Amino acid sequence: MDAASQHILTINGGSSSIKLALFETGEPLQRIVTGELARIGQPNTTFTLKGTGASHNSSHIVKAPDHKAAVGILVDWINKEDLGGSLIAIGHRLVHGGPAYNQPQRITAAMIETLRRLTPFDPEHLPEELLLAEAFHKQFPDLHQVACFDTAFHHDLPSVARLLPIPRRYEALGVRRYGFHGLSYAFLVQELARLGDWAATTGRVILAHLGNGASLAAVANGKSIDTSMSFTPTAGVPMSTRSGDLDPGLVWYLACTEAMSAKSFNELVNFQSGLLGISETSSDVRDLLEYEGSDVRAAEAIALFCYQVKKQIGAYSAALGGLDTLVFAGGIGEHAAPVRERICQGLGFLGIELDPDRNAQAAPLISTDTGRVKVRVIHTDEELMIAKSVIRVLQP
Repeated sequence: MDAASQHILTINGGSSSIKLALFETGEPLQRIVTGELARIGQPNTTFTLKGTGASHNSSHIVKAPDHKAAVGILVDWINKEDLGGSLIAIGHRLVHGGPAYNQPQRITAAMIETLRRLTPFDPEHLPEELLLAEAFHKQFPDLHQVACFDTAFHHDLPSVARLLPIPRRYEALGVRRYGFHGLSYAFLVQELARLGDWAATTGRVILAHLGNGASLAAVANGKSIDTSMSFTPTAGVPMSTRSGDLDPGLVWYLACTEAMSAKSFNELVNFQSGLLGISETSSDVRDLLEYEGSDVRAAEAIALFCYQVKKQIGAYSAALGGLDTLVFAGGIGEHAAPVRERICQGLGFLGIELDPDRNAQAAPLISTDTGRVKVRVIHTDEELMIAKSVIRVLQP
């Protein structure tokens, strides 16, 4: 590394993985390295790096039985790359900010304690994310760390979209619709504006972040007015292993018929459902598209996913009073042309018309020239949003 350069490291910690990106400051920010520690807690944990330098392209098995050990691997990498003098900050994606945090800000001991009390809101992600921040602080006590909250984009939802129809006293405890994928949505709105799409600031936009986790957001004049995920990321459309919206009565039914505990139900709807639960074979859309011709379960999983996303587009078009731009992003949204096609079939009444050739090529604009609604495919970049947020927070 150039000793004169300054760098920002972004950390996106999940329940079994840590994604990272290293940026060199400047205008524009330059991404130097992208990496991931995958399958943390398993014997075959893999540390993969891709970047601009020869030493930045590697993949090897490491020992990371937990996130604490994973941080040790990342610290060793930082020291090996001699980043100690050039690293000015670490930016963290925190899935949940609760009712209090709606802007990126420096991580403090007081913030850690506040967020620790919120771990029941997101027991799958928040504990590990806080552990990462504390572990990095222990290793680099003088290094700025900045929290970027995935719920922030939806913080000012209208009351009618924010409230959950349960007894009002729970709202005072922070039980409300929060929404997620906010860093992705913030990037997509900025990218729409950069592309010159006027709907980004003064129009009606539906953003569809479709990946292992999938959600949609209705955006009016650049602001989120509704989103499919709710109090937790489990709500909304079906996902790879998450159920999406369900009849709440299932909790009582399964408790009565199978003596299912709340913990087991949480496991069921987060890790055994969605595409995996319906297909009984795979949570990966690529596999299901390959199998659907010979396996009715795979075909039904794809059909259910497309149908539910289509319904959400219709609902949000109603909430917005029409639609100007539809954006597909995320691993499925960016790469699965048949899924985009099936979602948009029958939506001509909304002004959505796909160009088959453009869609097959995943062109930036996949709608026809005559279609009233612009349909776009945009590669989202949460890491870049984190890095930009870090710079804004550090500015005097």
